[in-house]
Amino acid sequence: MNRALIKKIFSFGVVGGIGFAVDAGILTLLSSKMGVNVYVSRLISFTVAVFVTWMLNRQWVFKANGPRTTTKTNEYLSYLSVQGVGALINLGIFSVSLFYFPSLKAYPVIPLAFGSAGGMLFNFFGSHLWVFRKRQT
Repeated sequence: MNRALIKKIFSFGVVGGIGFAVDAGILTLLSSKMGVNVYVSRLISFTVAVFVTWMLNRQWVFKANGPRTTTKTNEYLSYLSVQGVGALINLGIFSVSLFYFPSLKAYPVIPLAFGSAGGMLFNFFGSHLWVFRKRQT
């Protein structure tokens, strides 16, 4: 792997960490402090976190990819689609890990880490190769 790609993956991970903090903060605020249903809170927190990470990724991580040939709305919807599939992959890996290794139920952070890594890899490459791909001029 070249240095530019490694730097981009690292930057994408930093943005993901920021997104996690936004997601967790809004989820906690809405569900614990404001009494909003936890599932409604999760939908709102996920949507806001995806929007925040899209903005950061387009302005920082993938900015060098050049001008966009699509509208911001279409780009965001593409990004949201990638993130949604990544979330399903994350949950799938988490669930499969627990199914095949039930002893991990005592240490749920391990399958969480596996799922997060798989989801992040899909999200990065989906963003890199599709959403923010270098545009032909």
